Amino acid sequence: MTRSRIDADKPASLLPGTLDMLILKAVSLAPLHGYGVLLRIRQISGNALDIPQGSLYPALHRLDHQGLIATEWGQSENNRRAKYYTLTAAGRRRLRDEAAGWTRLATAIDAAMRATSEEV
Repeated sequence: MTRSRIDADKPASLLPGTLDMLILKAVSLAPLHGYGVLLRIRQISGNALDIPQGSLYPALHRLDHQGLIATEWGQSENNRRAKYYTLTAAGRRRLRDEAAGWTRLATAIDAAMRATSEEV
């Protein structure tokens, strides 16, 4: 194995600025408590992304403070009191804008990476 080989079983690293977008996407699918957000991101990324709790909770607090998510206390699946997060109207707008920007960026990078010497 060479040092430059990428390990397919190793979780991928998040690009700066993408955690908030992923959290907004996760809570857009259903109200979730904090640990549920981690599990949902892992699930919808095909187990490629594993968010550390030390990064998640400050991000949830920041998104709540910005009015992009709302919180409400509820009962978790294991009968514990838990804070559930839902997307607000401002959060839906932010998610739509960030998803569009991400799609443009990913499309551009993909096109650049597929370029061949015959095309330039």
